[in-house]
Amino acid sequence: MELLGWRLMDQADGSPEFTFPAFELQPQASVRVYTIEEHPESGGFSFQRKPSIWNNSNPDEAALIDPDGETVSALSYSPGC
Repeated sequence: MELLGWRLMDQADGSPEFTFPAFELQPQASVRVYTIEEHPESGGFSFQRKPSIWNNSNPDEAALIDPDGETVSALSYSPGC
């Protein structure tokens, strides 16, 4: 599955947002998007941001959005997770 144009964002705050470049996700595979680190073995993707995105004192929600702008998946995080 081609991930070009898919987005991962902090839906509670509206940012930050990561937009996937051209990348073919193979069946049964997964990728990770880190805050500041890059790990080629898991895709090598990063928000390139020093402060934590989902490790805070308020509830948060991560959203995966397809190229058409539809939220495909969302996951809520409790404070301090």
